[in-house]
Amino acid sequence: MPLLGPDDALPRRPARVLVAGASGAGKTTLAGRVSAVLGVPHVELDGLYHGPGWVPRPEFEQDVHRFTADPAWVTEWQYGTVRPHLLGRADLLVWLDLPRWVVQRQLVRRTVVRRVRRELLWNGNVEPPFRTLITDPDHVVRWSWRTHRSNADRVRGVLRERPDLPVVRLRTRREADRWVRGL
Repeated sequence: MPLLGPDDALPRRPARVLVAGASGAGKTTLAGRVSAVLGVPHVELDGLYHGPGWVPRPEFEQDVHRFTADPAWVTEWQYGTVRPHLLGRADLLVWLDLPRWVVQRQLVRRTVVRRVRRELLWNGNVEPPFRTLITDPDHVVRWSWRTHRSNADRVRGVLRERPDLPVVRLRTRREADRWVRGL
């Protein structure tokens, strides 16, 4: 199946949707919107993955296998340990392919706001101090910058491995808005 754009019709109404993109691209926000339009649950993978103190939860993979056994869901396509399983269960992949500068702007803004407000994230976690942007090579901003291109490689792999799977590519927030309205 060819890569679909924001105005292309889907071959069928999806029930199990993955949203791919760089860290900070807006996967979770888009997944929530798709969930609301389709009337299916949104399972936020970060909430399943991160335990207290940012330690990965040992039950993560079991939790993913549990919810993906359900007939309908929307989630983000991330975390290498579960990506193959998620892909095998999905009937639609939405690729939020925003330019790196847009993603970085969104991510830095989100990170600063969360830190200043000390917003509670998953399992009692908060954004780490600003200095960790420099001291932690895996800080989310640095991680997003470093891994941005790998999303395109993964999606190209999906097009080869799962030619039956519709893949929608959204290159701007405006395209994403238009696509969601057309669901």
